[in-house]
Amino acid sequence: MPTVLVCTSGSAAYNFAPAVAEAFFQQIPLVIFTADRPAEWIDQLDGQTIRQQNIFGAHAKKSYQLPEDYNHADSSWHINRIVNEAVNVSKEFPKGPVHINIPLREPLYPAKGEKISFTKAVRIHTETHVDYQLNPVQKNQLHSAIKKYSKILLLIGQGEHNDGLLKSVEKFCKVHHAVLVGDIISNFHSASANIRYADIFLGQCGESVQNSLTPELLITFGKSIISKNAKLFLRKHKPLEHWHIQPAGKVADTFQSLTQIIKSSPKTFFDELGLIEKSKDFQSQKKENFLRIWEAEEHRTIRSARLYFEKPAFNEFALINEIIKSLPLRCNLHLANSMAVRYANMIGLEAGKKGVHVFCNRGTSGIDGCTSTSVGHALSSDIPNILITGDLAFFYDRNAFWHNYPIPNLHIIVINNHGGIIFKMIDGPADLPESEEYFVTKQKLSAKNLAEEFNFDFILLDSVKKIKNSLRDFFDFAGKTKILEIESNQKEAKESFDQFKTQIKKGYDT
Repeated sequence: MPTVLVCTSGSAAYNFAPAVAEAFFQQIPLVIFTADRPAEWIDQLDGQTIRQQNIFGAHAKKSYQLPEDYNHADSSWHINRIVNEAVNVSKEFPKGPVHINIPLREPLYPAKGEKISFTKAVRIHTETHVDYQLNPVQKNQLHSAIKKYSKILLLIGQGEHNDGLLKSVEKFCKVHHAVLVGDIISNFHSASANIRYADIFLGQCGESVQNSLTPELLITFGKSIISKNAKLFLRKHKPLEHWHIQPAGKVADTFQSLTQIIKSSPKTFFDELGLIEKSKDFQSQKKENFLRIWEAEEHRTIRSARLYFEKPAFNEFALINEIIKSLPLRCNLHLANSMAVRYANMIGLEAGKKGVHVFCNRGTSGIDGCTSTSVGHALSSDIPNILITGDLAFFYDRNAFWHNYPIPNLHIIVINNHGGIIFKMIDGPADLPESEEYFVTKQKLSAKNLAEEFNFDFILLDSVKKIKNSLRDFFDFAGKTKILEIESNQKEAKESFDQFKTQIKKGYDT
């Protein structure tokens, strides 16, 4: 079922805009009810009146306006029909947000002694679920087409953990010796053959290695990927064909190579294409060789990364590595945007962390609502929820805690380097003289004050000596929200990250 948002009239509706945009691009069902003033009072300089119809524009799947008369039988029928349609539209693939604007006349509040009653028999419109299957002709065509290729790369975008889909994809990859690449937000880390570190080695290996990694057939499904290196690699080294699997809706051409849209559920596709029997012919050997090349780069990166992390160090990257290794076997891991999600993606989750389910606001990739998302998830679940965030994303969304509900199952790591360090990491902003003033956004805040305001436990991690005890205390879910603040330094954080990339590069120089 969709999540429901409700607000008063006026600018209150605009506060939902980042969440609506995120839900639209992440295909999350959302129904937004906005109270409004009657039409005749719009543009009359009266309180809390703005132009609310279609306020979310192209980022709502559909917008509705309720009638201003709520008492006539036809109006009641119309309202019931609109709300039913809105709920069903939000759940249709691709799922997303819908908006219902509700003009209300005064008096807005019940009179003293007035009894409020609700309709007892609400009429509900149900919709038959559509099962996106391949017909026999399509199956035969795909079976024939896939046999032509010996270099098959499967790249998975962001998606929720789905054990059935994961098993179907693993079987497909074994049958076809296909390379499986999924970064941390794909939730495919428990797949034994998953290439986890493509983002690292595709950014450091040379042209000859990239040529050997170029696929003939690229198969994709899911939403966005984090890795800019993977995007650049595939845009430069284009496959002969690119198949994207998606039941319905608009399809993005992220890698500028799309040749076929397969309108099927991913599980149906992989179940069907995983039925082809293995053969030990020359074509099969070529497929296996392509897989071995990708695995060799993966193992090379693992060895180089292990050398980098083997020495105890106090820097952001090393500490996030320790934190991810120490995660509970079952938890929801929320990653804020900018460096938090990039650190986590480069560190990765091992296959044994099957119970760690990863969430991140990568629909719009902004810092808006990173904390709010984790708070909402913690309120709706009993298992541990862990948020790794940077200082700007954390303090920007501090009102996420402005409610009256306990969230003892939410623990937060704040990487506090007192500014937006990502602008020191990427080409462009880092080289501009205006970088410090207009990009980095320096701040002197500490999460300690926020913890005191909301009666959270607070742990300050500011030296190597404190790491072991701090992490032990942090992962003890003892009934209160906890904040672990990593006191960091922008210069040292950048240097350590550069050293990591240098260590990976050395693996190609020896």
